[in-house]
Amino acid sequence: MSWRAADEPPVTLPRDPAREAAERELSKGMYHENDPSWYERAMDAFWEWLDKVFGAASAATPGGTLGLVVIVLAVLALLGALWWRLGTPHRAPASSATLFDDRPRSAAEHRAAAEAQAAQGHWNQAVQERMRAVVRSLEERALLDIRPGRTADEAASEAGSVLPAHADRLRTAARDFDDVTYGGRSAAEGTYLRLAALDTDLERTRPALASTAASTVNTADTARSTRPGAAE
Repeated sequence: MSWRAADEPPVTLPRDPAREAAERELSKGMYHENDPSWYERAMDAFWEWLDKVFGAASAATPGGTLGLVVIVLAVLALLGALWWRLGTPHRAPASSATLFDDRPRSAAEHRAAAEAQAAQGHWNQAVQERMRAVVRSLEERALLDIRPGRTADEAASEAGSVLPAHADRLRTAARDFDDVTYGGRSAAEGTYLRLAALDTDLERTRPALASTAASTVNTADTARSTRPGAAE
């Protein structure tokens, strides 16, 4: 190896070859043994981005970071309430689907089927059969016309006009039927007991049409009795 004389100019390399030489040297594995993995780099980038997002959001939110936390918790609470009310989204409720299948049965048969399902703790099936018993009973009493394609909502609306005192409970029963049949919800024992109580009460209730007719007859009789010349 030869030494450069003191009066010789220093050895210099052009910029590009020097850069390439430095890159080759630094690309050696010995310089990268402690470098973070691709996963660590990705997570660092994610947390850095998230920090920027929350920083910008807290700056634009009244109350700063505390206000942002309150808003996030409120949104989560709202989503939780919606999930609890609507259930796991399997498919949208199809209230246009028919109430009965192709096997016509009496109200007593539907009640017996409902009680059998309830005895086994099958509340969804029990609710379905009891709602069918309610509607079939109203048809058997001629309070509803027999219509195979009727939905639970339609039956509740039509029955509510004849039995207005139970209109709200009928609508609730139809909604419970739709929830467990088409909405992916699970019924509880209380849902079935509420529907069974409605069925029993409806059996004891006189329709509004009959009451109205009786009132009309009484009014007509009173008018005739007060008419001049009416028989004593």
